[in-house]
Amino acid sequence: MSSVKQFQVTFDCAEPERVARFWCEVLGYVVPQPPEGFVTWDDFNRSLPAEERGSWFACSDSSGVGPRLYFQRVPEGKVVKNRVHLDVRVGTGLVGEERLATLEAECTRLVALGAVRVRLLTADEDNESCIVMQDIEGNEFCLD
Repeated sequence: MSSVKQFQVTFDCAEPERVARFWCEVLGYVVPQPPEGFVTWDDFNRSLPAEERGSWFACSDSSGVGPRLYFQRVPEGKVVKNRVHLDVRVGTGLVGEERLATLEAECTRLVALGAVRVRLLTADEDNESCIVMQDIEGNEFCLD
């Protein structure tokens, strides 16, 4: 019998800390304390060689339920559709107009944080409505 594995979701991005802090707001995640011996993350970054400063950042679910998110700087920009897609569950158990209102409210909140609304996919015989969005570096995700 196999066991459930813990996992981390890694994002390639240009500005790891900025993107991590965006996702903290989206998911209710927290930024961990800086490494031992440092009061702030800025203090930690200043201790690194110039080429390594700001090269990664992480955040996690303070309850320990959700996966850790790791953000790493890469030299290339996003060229095509991202290959990992997060569905942010804000309308679980809701249907119809109540679901749409909940999705729209969350969409408005995230747009104020820098997200971009792409399109609304309306309910059909198989699926409930969801809103396709992009994070602050253009990675696609859905409000579901």
